[in-house]
Amino acid sequence: MLEQVMADNGFPVPLVEGGDCRVFQFHSGTGEGIMTQYDLFPGVSLMYNDFHMESYDSAFRTTEDLLCIDYCRQGRMEYPAGPDAYSYVEAGDLKLDRRLEHQGHFTFPLAHYHGITVGFALPQAAQSLKEWIREFPVDLVRLQNKFCSSRHPKVLHGAPSIDHIFQELYAVPEQIKIPYFRIKVLELLLYLDALELPKDAEKPYFYKSQVEKVKAVHRLLTGELERHYTIAELSERFSVPATALKECFKSIYGQPINTYMRNFRMDQAALLLQQGDGVAEKLLALRRKLHTPVAADEEFDTQFLLQFPHGGGNAGLGQEQLVGGLVDRTAFGDLHHICQLLKGHWIVSFLQN
Repeated sequence: MLEQVMADNGFPVPLVEGGDCRVFQFHSGTGEGIMTQYDLFPGVSLMYNDFHMESYDSAFRTTEDLLCIDYCRQGRMEYPAGPDAYSYVEAGDLKLDRRLEHQGHFTFPLAHYHGITVGFALPQAAQSLKEWIREFPVDLVRLQNKFCSSRHPKVLHGAPSIDHIFQELYAVPEQIKIPYFRIKVLELLLYLDALELPKDAEKPYFYKSQVEKVKAVHRLLTGELERHYTIAELSERFSVPATALKECFKSIYGQPINTYMRNFRMDQAALLLQQGDGVAEKLLALRRKLHTPVAADEEFDTQFLLQFPHGGGNAGLGQEQLVGGLVDRTAFGDLHHICQLLKGHWIVSFLQN
């Protein structure tokens, strides 16, 4: 049933198909995505979603009565939260809807999205669950009414046990996949049926005009890496209150502006260094260490040491100065100086304890 709904409403022809599994491939001008679908019961399916793209134009429309549950494992996705309003799914969030607003332009602000979708085609799914599991207490229609009373999705943020239910679906032996998926779907339905919805469970939303301005801020910042803009400058330039700018930027891109740009600059510096000598990998490893909390009485497992190429220099120059110097240069967008520091004047030694 679900595969027919997908075939009739804008889904591509399966790339690979066999037994209870089929694989769909999606393309856009910004990348591609893969969706792997498993049929569990008549009218019930589970899909793994792996997209590496910035956006996708969906032609999906349906008149069928659906209940779809989307879990985000990694990345972010923008979705319509009302008339001219948007909100954002992030890692750990659960999105429930009837796919009534599933056509149009979808954006992945971090250029990737990974997660799982569990889909139910009512009333066939409700009937098949009754036939497969006698006295199963969950009423799918009641569950749909509980979470999908409007056309727009409901997103649950920070709901307890959600990660536990879905993360286990990423480590299933091939020979038990279908029966294991069935058990986990039943567990999910029982969990959602018993879940009490707090008033503040839903994600905040932002109006289209505000989102467009914040995306323009992002284009400016990422297009002029040598320039450091203050929040006040950005607020005045784009006519967005500073507090609203910070909140909306973090919702779209997952981090405060300064943190996001520091990481972005470090990534760009690493790209500039990719010339086969291994320095880029060391810089990326350094970045991971920079964002790993370390207790005062602990030491890094990995050390970065500085040496002059010809034995000169200050022997007492240590790891803290290296890290501090790189962070300072990165924060102010001095990418060329980073390249010179790491490639022209210094040899970075990567030592494992």
